[in-house]
Amino acid sequence: MTFKGSKRLNQLGSAIFSEMAEWKREVMNQGVDVIDLGIGSPDLPPSERIIEAMTEAVRNPANYGYPTSEGSLAFREAVAKWYRHRFGVELNPENEILTLMGSQDGLAHLALSLCDPGDIAIVPDPGYPIYSASLALAGVEPYLLPLRASNDFLPQFDDIPDDVAAKAKFILLNYPSNPLSAIADRAFFERLIAYAKKHELLVVHDLAYSEMAFDGYKPISILEIEGAKEVAVEFHSLSKSFNMAGCRIAFLTGNADAVKALRTLKSNIDYGVFGAIQAAGIAALEEDMENDHSVAAVYERRRNVFISALQEAGWVIPPPKATMFIWAPIPKGWTSRQISREMLFRAGVVVIPGDAFGAEGEGFVRIALVQEEARLLEAARRIGDWLRSVE
Repeated sequence: MTFKGSKRLNQLGSAIFSEMAEWKREVMNQGVDVIDLGIGSPDLPPSERIIEAMTEAVRNPANYGYPTSEGSLAFREAVAKWYRHRFGVELNPENEILTLMGSQDGLAHLALSLCDPGDIAIVPDPGYPIYSASLALAGVEPYLLPLRASNDFLPQFDDIPDDVAAKAKFILLNYPSNPLSAIADRAFFERLIAYAKKHELLVVHDLAYSEMAFDGYKPISILEIEGAKEVAVEFHSLSKSFNMAGCRIAFLTGNADAVKALRTLKSNIDYGVFGAIQAAGIAALEEDMENDHSVAAVYERRRNVFISALQEAGWVIPPPKATMFIWAPIPKGWTSRQISREMLFRAGVVVIPGDAFGAEGEGFVRIALVQEEARLLEAARRIGDWLRSVE
């Protein structure tokens, strides 16, 4: 007997990611040393302080009961202190912070907690795949908001139809951006908050890359904007900033009603984050407040080395101001998928075609700076040799 998955499964994810995984296996089976610059998973470990805090907490028998679904008060208080330290934002740990098993966990469930089937939500194109996938799970209709290089990958609010703005439950944006590596300034967030208030929209901001910025740029929290908590929530993650991607810990902050909605849903479907992981999260935030710990310098050096090497090879790419990604315009004559496939099969380097993140991503590839500098230089050399061979 055969059992088929639900129709919703057909709306999830991008077939391109599965295709890329198959291509990678095929190339590796040929004995090729593949340099994977595809998935944005940090290649560095957490600090010793974080590991020690986790180790100690793992040995504590008290951590082996069910954790609370909203997260320990100690962790939420640490988040509140860190937000005050980093952004000057005051948060109530009781009702304006929710602990999550990674920001993807929260993003995947937010629409289920806020929307009804048939509602509309505004999401970016290109955008991180879970943004649209979460809407499919909830039966919510997406309005895809185009983000284009001609507008510095910022949305043009005047182009959103009035009837869409009137019906939409929320608008989701992400700066610094995955996959675009685009940034937004305070004036943009002020316009966004004003737009949300005008149309009675919730703003959902994904700030996973706030600590990965370069050239003196310092990303802000949307909650710094006056009145933002009336209409906005913000996701944050310890995955990239503290090399804790495998730990699965993040948090939602901001508007108490929206936080409560997600907390209520989560309390019905899981029991929250393992206590030892929360102890490690507290250590990470405390260490950052004490020592201004930052991974940004590592990725800034990698960005400089890689982009410079590609430029010498003839591929000129604008250097991003933030994130662990390069959103690279591809040479003329290729599609995103074609060049990604050829780069893997001919150069042994994995990158992600831009259309994996939406139709507006055509003409780009996303490159993750998740290898040490020597491997990035090797990847650039291979790409350069391949590009010269096809000129």
